[in-house]
Amino acid sequence: MTYVNLIKLSVGTESVESLQAWQDSPRPKGADGLPRHVTRMWPKREAELVNGGSIYWVIKGVVQARQKIIRLDEYDRGDGIRRCALVFDPKLIRVAPVLKKPFQGWRYLKPEDSPPDLTERRAKEDALPPELSAALADIGIL
Repeated sequence: MTYVNLIKLSVGTESVESLQAWQDSPRPKGADGLPRHVTRMWPKREAELVNGGSIYWVIKGVVQARQKIIRLDEYDRGDGIRRCALVFDPKLIRVAPVLKKPFQGWRYLKPEDSPPDLTERRAKEDALPPELSAALADIGIL
């Protein structure tokens, strides 16, 4: 079986480091201690997502990081509405920056259309300011 990824805007996030800090806090974690994101829609391609898929995070208009999707949990806020908690591996993996226009919700992302991971050396470099990263990606330098 093949896998598929998701892509999602990380609204209100300033950097990969601020996304990591948020996910390290208690609020986005479940009882198992893993970070999650709750969404109203249940992905129809669940089996493909948990078979090696990741979520690619768009931060300040640039795809900057990804996380492995471990599983999907049913989540109920007490109002009887079935929601989906996307449960992630806690490790954020930096990817080659790619510009992405705003969109609502999440979208499927084919593996062949997904930005590649940065090399270990590049991932350890200080991150560029999001505006500079976006400008460089726009002209094809990053």
